[in-house]
Amino acid sequence: MPSQRDIKARIDSVRNTRKITRAMELVASAKLRRAQHRIEALRPYASNMRRLMSQAAKSSGSLSGFPLLAERETIEKAVIVTITGDRGLAGAFNVNILRTGFGQEAAMRADGVGDVSYVAVGKKGAGTLAFRGMPIDRTFQGFSTEPTFADAEQVTEHAVRGFTEGGVDRVLIVYNAFKSILEQEVTVEQLLPVERSAIEDDDDDDVEHFHERSLAFFEPEPEEFLERLLPTYLDTTIYRALLESAAAEYAARRNAMRNATDNAGSLIDDLTLAMNRARQASITQEILEVVAGADALS
Repeated sequence: MPSQRDIKARIDSVRNTRKITRAMELVASAKLRRAQHRIEALRPYASNMRRLMSQAAKSSGSLSGFPLLAERETIEKAVIVTITGDRGLAGAFNVNILRTGFGQEAAMRADGVGDVSYVAVGKKGAGTLAFRGMPIDRTFQGFSTEPTFADAEQVTEHAVRGFTEGGVDRVLIVYNAFKSILEQEVTVEQLLPVERSAIEDDDDDDVEHFHERSLAFFEPEPEEFLERLLPTYLDTTIYRALLESAAAEYAARRNAMRNATDNAGSLIDDLTLAMNRARQASITQEILEVVAGADALS
């Protein structure tokens, strides 16, 4: 049975660990609020961009001839963009992304796609993919928690180049979408080719109401305007995914550190009880020794 000194040393160690996890929880909570504000600020911009793309698509009359919209008859080569964190201590945040990515790879290989590679955004994802020997096309690191639009442009540029010049037939992105502090949802989206539903407004009533209120004039022509807008749409899509992932990572780390803090408190209670029992056993043993000595002298 451990001595009182050993148990007390362990209690002190757990208390120090609890201070660290509590501080990390508070830091993650503060940064989570900033990440939420960034997502909320981006949503109106993304919504208006989709509305503008819809109007340009309807004015052009045809969506054929746009390279980023070209559906391939057969999918021979695909790329999966996994957006993970640069650090751990966030529960299953990174594991869920990679598990979903592996599932997407298995599904595509079952459909006959022979060449599937990865673009790893985040140090944790890149490390795990390299350890497992997965084909990595490229890695991006250093901005998982504080992404900028320029970071998104780098990822988009690489994906578009592979799709238009490198023979890639499909590009998927896998990331954690932020739903609430307690919920992060792993999301899979097709980045390339751009799905028609992403630029076609399904709400015909709103479109008709728009035309009743005003006319949209495009300079240059709608086709050229849409061709220039599609890369920006892809940049915004990646940027939104990066922001969602950053907020989800902070939420996951906050929850993980809160659980660790609570578990440390429970462990301290258990160790304190064990130390009290050890103290009582020591006192009882001393009393028995005194009584036995007194009996021996009488």
